[in-house]
Amino acid sequence: MPELPEAEANRLRVERECLNRTIEAVELGEDTDYLELPGDNERTRLVGHQFTRTHRHGKLIFAGSKTGPWIAVHLGMTGSLRPFDESDGAPDYAKFLIRFEGDRRLAFRCPRKLGWVRVVDSPSEEIARIEYGPDALEIGLEEFAEVIGGSRGATKSALMDQRKLAGVGNLWSDEILYRVGIDPERKGTNLAEEALTDMHEAMRDILYTVMDTEAHYDRLPDDWLIHTRKAGSGCPRCDGTIEKSKVGGRSAYHCTRHQK
Repeated sequence: MPELPEAEANRLRVERECLNRTIEAVELGEDTDYLELPGDNERTRLVGHQFTRTHRHGKLIFAGSKTGPWIAVHLGMTGSLRPFDESDGAPDYAKFLIRFEGDRRLAFRCPRKLGWVRVVDSPSEEIARIEYGPDALEIGLEEFAEVIGGSRGATKSALMDQRKLAGVGNLWSDEILYRVGIDPERKGTNLAEEALTDMHEAMRDILYTVMDTEAHYDRLPDDWLIHTRKAGSGCPRCDGTIEKSKVGGRSAYHCTRHQK
């Protein structure tokens, strides 16, 4: 599922290829009954406007202008934003399409459920409305330690709770805990101050590193969990074995030796 770095890569594509172009039409694709997409009136609001800026908060992507309106996009499990030219044809599974003046188009591609697009007045209002927590790259150490260290549940679950911390999901929570050697089921209240400091630093380093590759995983360091994130694999950092478990109803991968 796309998380903060993947959302940032999608935001960058929109910023590079779709700004300062007048919107001529906004259309829905086929088989969209299962998705939350803007209705006729909301789509009409976008016509005649330009996207002049983009924004990201956690896993949410925004494109709009100072006075609005904006689109707010959640990529769900497999969604992506795909700029393209009319002559190249729309990508498959295009569920929402913006036609800019000229040949440029922007498609929301979503092969599976859970993604959505909304027309909103401002990013800040939408973030507040859905009660997302601070962005994972903007939260300071003190607040991070309070939020994660104050959790009575599993640390992995706390990292993934978007109302506590926006942007970290299943994949990168595993990577963070793997880096700092903490068992995903360990309670936040059982973490020492030093462990919370290390976790905050690791989270920032991991997310920024993935962002620098624009979410191309093959460019990440060889000793990262992502390359051996499979039950029974050997741990690249020690002689342990990677184990799969369930934490808070979600899959978790961790090393049985160095994560305590």
